[in-house]
Amino acid sequence: MPDTRRHRGPHPHDRELFAPAWHGVLREAVSHLSWLFSRGYAEVSALKLVGDRFNLSERQRRAVIRCSCSDEQSARRGATCVSEDAWRGAFLEIDGFNVLTTVEAALSGGVILQARDGCFRDMASMHGSYRKVDETRPALRLIGELLALRGVATCLWRLDKPVSNSGRLQTILCELAAENGWDWSVSLDSDPDAALSVTAQLVATADSMILDRCRRWCNLARLVVAQSIPDANVVDLSG
Repeated sequence: MPDTRRHRGPHPHDRELFAPAWHGVLREAVSHLSWLFSRGYAEVSALKLVGDRFNLSERQRRAVIRCSCSDEQSARRGATCVSEDAWRGAFLEIDGFNVLTTVEAALSGGVILQARDGCFRDMASMHGSYRKVDETRPALRLIGELLALRGVATCLWRLDKPVSNSGRLQTILCELAAENGWDWSVSLDSDPDAALSVTAQLVATADSMILDRCRRWCNLARLVVAQSIPDANVVDLSG
């Protein structure tokens, strides 16, 4: 069956699963899981232990693990995060799908998680396929306008080549850049995570694996959502 979704909005059960009554429970679950990670517990067994302890659904468990990290990971990510003042004149490499889907989800009312490391993460799942939604161009404009305001000099958008429709998104990015005079280029990579992990340039991502390896990163998606989407459905699980 073809994917006919026009929005990257909330899951039908998110109103219940992420209702205010659950916020304290979910924050405590993040705290417990992060404690276990800090002591070397394996991801699968630790998540089962915490999920069963708090009687969480599968989707709630996914949210908890997206917001959790060890003390060591939290400290490293904090140390390598670059403040907004340092963006001016920078060459920025953007984890394209990672940043874009979060802003799209925020615009369409999807749940946005505030994680322990300070990042905003969405609950959308692409499963190897990206579909343009009604919020795609508005999200890209918000990103572009904020980057221009912050004085970022040049942007390289890295997209996963194996993800279907990455070529179409490349076209949209190039069109918007030309319309607005933004110095953007797009790279379709077989493994953008690897490239972002070793680049000497500033990286925009909320991907945990990249954050644990890259030299410098900026919290782009969070800043766009916080400053440009005041009614976003942000659930703070940072503890």
